[in-house]
Amino acid sequence: MKRAALSVLRVGSVVPVVSLVAFLSIASSADAQMYETVGVRAQGLAGAFVGVADDATATWWNPAGLAGGPYFDLIAALERPDAAPDSRPIAVAIAMPSLGLSYYRLPVSQMQSSGSTAAEGSGRQDEGYLSQFGATFGQSIGPVVIASTVKVLNAHGETHADLDLGAMLTIHRLKAGLSLRNLHETTFASGPDALVLQRAARAGVSVGAAPGGVALLVAADADLNAVTTPLGRQRRVAGGMEAWLFKRVIGVRGGLSAETIQHTSSRSGGASVMVSSGRYLKSYVDAQWTGGSDELRRGWAGQFRLTF
Repeated sequence: MKRAALSVLRVGSVVPVVSLVAFLSIASSADAQMYETVGVRAQGLAGAFVGVADDATATWWNPAGLAGGPYFDLIAALERPDAAPDSRPIAVAIAMPSLGLSYYRLPVSQMQSSGSTAAEGSGRQDEGYLSQFGATFGQSIGPVVIASTVKVLNAHGETHADLDLGAMLTIHRLKAGLSLRNLHETTFASGPDALVLQRAARAGVSVGAAPGGVALLVAADADLNAVTTPLGRQRRVAGGMEAWLFKRVIGVRGGLSAETIQHTSSRSGGASVMVSSGRYLKSYVDAQWTGGSDELRRGWAGQFRLTF
């Protein structure tokens, strides 16, 4: 591994990862946090990021990705989903190989069924959003990293804790990742206003290359279980490509994803530009746009990223 061993989870953590994948297919109907809700680079790759996860949004996509990322990475992102144009999802995350800290503020309307009235009527400020505070830790075991994000969630005036798990195998330029979200399937409120964060699993692979000084990345992801969204049950596959040019001054990316139950699709594109470069720190502005027939994923996002 390119980083020193991380600390917290034991080797035995592999057992719950494998077991959970086996029973996720029988999880009960609930509301889903889409993977594509967070991450400007990830969204620009159409959601093919579980096997990449090499920036601070690994705290969302795959906690195990922190071990292969930079020594320090900070992102602050603002998004505008077409499905909730008046909302302002916010993402702030700081990542180091040994620790990640994150805050995500996401509209409940992107997770909860349209029949719910949770975001209406009561006037409480937190009714329309889910806030997530997370701390990410991990353990390296040879070429494999197992990691977790312990998170505190607040929605509908209630606060609960939950856990995400991730694994990443790195062999030269090949990476294979597994991510499991919402292991405790946290429930907020009850009755028609209930918000239940469904367990979700996704696997991904990526391959890097550097022909002629251009850094190339090809990635693919696939959901391992179907999840319930405001538009019904969905299960996705995605593929994307990224290229960094001029000694990583400019990055361009794009991707396609397909929903295999309702047969909708999305197409995405994005770019990154280095805006400053010091002796150690570099800063980037990243942007992405997503279109297509999947209404929940359409929109744009931008972020500032500081890294070294």
